[in-house]
Amino acid sequence: MTKSEAIKRVLEVGIVPVVRAESAAQAMAAAEAVCAGGVPIVEVTMTVPGAVEVIAQLSKSMGREVMIGAGTVLDAESARRCLDAGAQFIVSPGFDLETVKVAQQAGVMVMPGALTPTEVITAWKAGADFVKIFPCGTVGGAKYIKSLKAPLPQVPMIPTGGVNLKTAAEFIQAGSAALGIGGELVSMAALRSGNTQEITLAAKQYLEIVREARQQKSAGAATAR
Repeated sequence: MTKSEAIKRVLEVGIVPVVRAESAAQAMAAAEAVCAGGVPIVEVTMTVPGAVEVIAQLSKSMGREVMIGAGTVLDAESARRCLDAGAQFIVSPGFDLETVKVAQQAGVMVMPGALTPTEVITAWKAGADFVKIFPCGTVGGAKYIKSLKAPLPQVPMIPTGGVNLKTAAEFIQAGSAALGIGGELVSMAALRSGNTQEITLAAKQYLEIVREARQQKSAGAATAR
């Protein structure tokens, strides 16, 4: 998958599931559950035990169906290891220039984290394909995205933190390009109990919310014209 194809998929789907799990087996189960719910994107965080190996396994077993990425990537060396394992995109909770450069050199989509306007601008100028706004929920949620988008409409933002079934539509209507969703989608309780059907159902719900919110936003924009 090319970088442009990866970007297109994120924009079309509108959801980037963030997989944090207590074991490699849980992470594999989470990826399968999300995919079953219709979301062909999975971000495996580096906090998962054996994360690089999980990425490699998923890339081999599900790589044709699901776009596998690496999350919580904090440095260039970790990014290289993830890319070597087959990761098709790189996500960081903050901005690290060398990590962005590694992804760029590999021709892979990169999503560094930022919070303040200065950080967002810095990440965007460095070549970010998307800017992850994190932790968004603690600084105003959808209202914060709307405030950032006013002076920075050209920056595609993906809020992470504070996105749930009640707030997802608000984030889309505020101008989010897509949504980063962790525990509110990939429930740790569901993984521990083995009830991954709960994750599959949640994935379907989020997809529907994003679709409806985008339709309402488009209708509102058309009316405003």
